[in-house]
Amino acid sequence: MTPKTTEADLRLGMLNSLLTCPHRQLGLVAPLHAELVKQDPRFYVRLAAWYADHGDVRDHKEMFTITLALSDFTGHRDVGLAMLRELPPYQVGRVIDFIHGRKEKVVVEVDGPQEGLPSTALQRKVERKAGKGKKPGKPKLSKGGTVTLTDEFGLFRNVPRSVKTEVIRYLREREADARWFDATALTARKTLKRLYALLHVKPGPRAQAVLFDEQPPEGSKLVGLKELAKAEKPEEQARLIAAHDIPFRVAIGLVKAVNPAVLRALIERMSPQEIINNLDMLRKRRAFEDAGAKALIEQKLDAAKTATRVSAYKAEKALEQVPVSAAVRQKLEAVADAQVKSRGRIARPTALLIDKSGSMSQAIEIGKRLGALLAAIADRELYVYAFDSIAYPVEAAGPELAAWERALTGITAGGNTSIGVGIEQLRRKKQFVEQLVIVTDEGENAEPRFVQTLLKYREELKADPAICFVKVSGATTQLEDECKKAGLMTDAYQFNGDYYALPNLVPLLARPSKLELLQEILEYPLPARREK
Repeated sequence: MTPKTTEADLRLGMLNSLLTCPHRQLGLVAPLHAELVKQDPRFYVRLAAWYADHGDVRDHKEMFTITLALSDFTGHRDVGLAMLRELPPYQVGRVIDFIHGRKEKVVVEVDGPQEGLPSTALQRKVERKAGKGKKPGKPKLSKGGTVTLTDEFGLFRNVPRSVKTEVIRYLREREADARWFDATALTARKTLKRLYALLHVKPGPRAQAVLFDEQPPEGSKLVGLKELAKAEKPEEQARLIAAHDIPFRVAIGLVKAVNPAVLRALIERMSPQEIINNLDMLRKRRAFEDAGAKALIEQKLDAAKTATRVSAYKAEKALEQVPVSAAVRQKLEAVADAQVKSRGRIARPTALLIDKSGSMSQAIEIGKRLGALLAAIADRELYVYAFDSIAYPVEAAGPELAAWERALTGITAGGNTSIGVGIEQLRRKKQFVEQLVIVTDEGENAEPRFVQTLLKYREELKADPAICFVKVSGATTQLEDECKKAGLMTDAYQFNGDYYALPNLVPLLARPSKLELLQEILEYPLPARREK
């Protein structure tokens, strides 16, 4: 293998590793990023800049910022600080917390005899929640009880002076704009207070009054918030929400009764994503029965098509879980379709092969969602087969998830596994493809075999399809190893149960080739740190 090919493999591996979704557990991705920056620091910084604009997983964005801000490699620190400046306050707080380290106590109920609780990757210290005179120690409860877990989160390092300087600039920039600062204080009050206190930053007059003295200036949003908390009549609450532009997630916890006026005021302050997330609440509050509220909801759903912070699969999830009218359902489907298409188009003929052999129920479910995803963005042919020891062609009536569920009706997990049988069907029908997406656990125990059949397909159709394995729980590396021995390059994505992460595959499948995607990343412009 040439050095150039080895570098490409390394960088593609780095890309594939970012398809995971750790759900706010930065400790799980910190070792990954430490290894990535060590392997190829020049590519890593470009990947960080590209991912900040094109990636979806916030944990990775935060860890890119942390890793670069702490790096000693030339140029890394300035890029990391530039990225830090663009994060919302709650993410800045998470970055600083992870660098500094933080301990949090969690009370846990324990049933029955315990030999001790297992440690986590964050090295949890366990102590008995005991009465006076009892010392903390390893819990040994004969009849069950309560223990307190001290969760250690982060690196427990001194925050570098350069990072502190950037956070001070971040805070001063917001202090200089009263409306901006008040809006930030409404939604991220605890984070702001911690940043000032942890980094020993002297707050400006307005920050001191709002955050620490509990005396917000007259006419500010914070005064409006106090008035809203005291208001008894719904009409007055609706007026205050509108007058002070109080965000939905803050106002909803303070309103005492929801009438149509309050409902309309809340909806006006909801983001498109908040509308999607709270459709069931709006339905139960009879928002769709009020003409004004319904019109506002429909406006927000129209805006969700082009909004930058809307999840395609949350729109799909809302369709599954919330009984809505045909008109609202149509709008949600349009949102999901537009958001998926905004991530890129697939310009190569593609085959999706879904493993339906024994214990592959998860693969069938993933196949439904991938089928809907790929069908929505495919500009060329899309061939779909579900296979065990034979291959079943799957044809959906449309790109919607419901259409793919209907198309896969009656296809259940069972039988032996011949992953090559899907390739054999493509060969027999002369179906030319340039990429294969295979949902499987990579376990193959029947003829025809994948590698031999693929080599035959390549020779007869003069094709060289890219191979992407979408691996279900418990998957092995059997096929990857066999492909490597045969000189076939593969990509592999380990599905971790999070369907919201599936759209992360689109940038990898939408480029004419992986090498072109790598070249785009290598040439991506780096953000510049502001002077003040």
